[in-house]
Amino acid sequence: MKTVAIVQARMGSTRLPDKVMKPIGGVPMIEVLLTRLARAREVDQIVVATSVDARNEPLADCVRQLGFACVQGDEQDVMARYLQAARAHQADVIVRITGDCPLVDPELVDQMIRGYRAAGVDYFSNVAPPSYPDGLDIEVFSLRALEQASKQTDAAFDHEHVTPYLRESGHFRVGAEQNEQDLSGWRWTVDEPADLEVIRRVFAHFAPDIHFSWRQVKALQENSPALFKDNQTLIRNEGATMGTGQKLWKRAKQVIPGGNMLLSKRAEMFLPEQWPAYFSKAKGCTVWDMDGKAYTDMCIMGVGTNILGYGHPEVDDAVRGTIDNGNMSTLNCPEEVWLAEKLIELHPWADMVRFARSGGEANALAIRIARAATGKDKVAVCGYHGWHDWYLSANLGDDENLAGHLLPGLEPNGVPGNLRGTVFPFNYNNYAELEALVNRHDIGVIKMEVVRNMGPENDFLHKVRKLATDRGIVLIFDECTSGFRQTFGGLHKMYGVEPDMAMFGKALGNGYAITATIGRREIMEAAQTTFISSTFWTERVGPTAALKTLEVMERERSWEYITQTGLSIRDGWQELADRHGIEIDHWGLPALTGFSFRSPNVLQYKTLVSQEMLAKGYLASNAVYVCMEHSQEVIDGYFDALDPVFALISECEQGRDVGALLKGPVCHGGFKRLN
Repeated sequence: MKTVAIVQARMGSTRLPDKVMKPIGGVPMIEVLLTRLARAREVDQIVVATSVDARNEPLADCVRQLGFACVQGDEQDVMARYLQAARAHQADVIVRITGDCPLVDPELVDQMIRGYRAAGVDYFSNVAPPSYPDGLDIEVFSLRALEQASKQTDAAFDHEHVTPYLRESGHFRVGAEQNEQDLSGWRWTVDEPADLEVIRRVFAHFAPDIHFSWRQVKALQENSPALFKDNQTLIRNEGATMGTGQKLWKRAKQVIPGGNMLLSKRAEMFLPEQWPAYFSKAKGCTVWDMDGKAYTDMCIMGVGTNILGYGHPEVDDAVRGTIDNGNMSTLNCPEEVWLAEKLIELHPWADMVRFARSGGEANALAIRIARAATGKDKVAVCGYHGWHDWYLSANLGDDENLAGHLLPGLEPNGVPGNLRGTVFPFNYNNYAELEALVNRHDIGVIKMEVVRNMGPENDFLHKVRKLATDRGIVLIFDECTSGFRQTFGGLHKMYGVEPDMAMFGKALGNGYAITATIGRREIMEAAQTTFISSTFWTERVGPTAALKTLEVMERERSWEYITQTGLSIRDGWQELADRHGIEIDHWGLPALTGFSFRSPNVLQYKTLVSQEMLAKGYLASNAVYVCMEHSQEVIDGYFDALDPVFALISECEQGRDVGALLKGPVCHGGFKRLN
């Protein structure tokens, strides 16, 4: 009976790329592992099983140069890779070792093989249940059993992780080896950067000897626990239950402050430790994660960027044409002129336009122009207007000033202290508060969202317009979010109030980066008296996408469809709430509709919605940013899936423990520092 140790290894680790080739004491980790494993007396041959992915060529070359066999097979179907390696080398018995366990102990390997033979089983391991440190996992099974398992299960999980079906299906005789002391909480594997640092310390301690036993490492951890502290909070075999996107999110937080570029897309805002986090493809209202699983997006649709749906063919074709003809040159793109003329046509009160590529840029640009036009520094604001210094300066001295406008907990660290007293928040529909600010301070600019979570009351917008006119104040409407949702253009058109300036973003390019600041000539000309300029504001893709997006919107009357659809979704939520005896509050524009549970457990319930809906194939939270691809069929399926979740929440309102239903932490309700 030939016993072959098959070491699975690859370069494409999500959490720690190229980990098997990372040096330990100047030697690649895979070489250290193979050199130690080669001392196992009960093993007849060692084979490394990697994939055909070109990234693994350096690994395959290294293994063969060391004199070991290397088989390259399927990247995802690791079970098939094992079968290929075992058959190629006439294995009767397979010993499974993973390439991220350099502390593998050859004596323990021999002990496990002898245990397998003595037990007379199909499968034998020290992992079910675990009692040895994570990193000493050894599994022994017959080729015949693996072939049978491969025929019986076609589940992707089983084929990726090789042995769960052998252990758990009940079709095989299984046996286990347990250590006399449960050390399963110790971590000696290499999945994360912190793991690698710990392992390097261990080998440095015993250097130059690399053939120390696992019991010597055990004694080292007992006597010098500080050497092992960096990775002890990591969860054993977490990778077996995490999707590729979740693994990549953990990796991202090590190299990107906060993990990504936009707070609203952090996994912690939806479903910490379970949210897919990254996408491989998006089309219509469907998003595919990094593992190829499709989800219907009944959530924020790219944070409201895609009114026409993801990957609209006409918009994308226009962009492809631009790419074919060139995106940048020494000369300017003509599309920016055509787009400016179109926006002025839609807003006859405006005369001139400046373009940027993000909402924060557009807001900063508008404030600079308005201050230049008025010669005054002080600004009154209502709503969310980006991350720049001018805006966050409102929180200097009081980090709650913007709590009702953005998110609680924002500290203005890094914002120059001398900006204190330049920006003053006021609450929507509170005209007296705004008037008092104007009377108390020399306000030169009023910047506000046209609508917050509710519409204007008591002629609020008209009063603001008159106040600005009477006092010579520039009135700016921030329509980066609200634009093109309820009218073909700015939301202010609904209320018959014309600002002096307005900004548009998000939906303007249907997912391509383009924002616009429009305004009256006498104000916009002030841009010539200050310096506002950026290289990538002159690229061609954004204006091209915007022109085509506006053309499709106008033809399809998209604002009418998404408004009516949003209202029907709002009605659906209320119907579910009434049926299950749950109290909810509605907020947002119809096309950016959301709800909140009227309960102390509001964040737990929001998390539960995301958790349960994700399992049913939906990206969902407590808001839907509506797009043209949200058909009645899609909405019906969404509410069919949501109904039993509301039933669960009803049970929790009557005493059931919502915490027991959650499979991970509760979502964030505001800004929090991520570790």
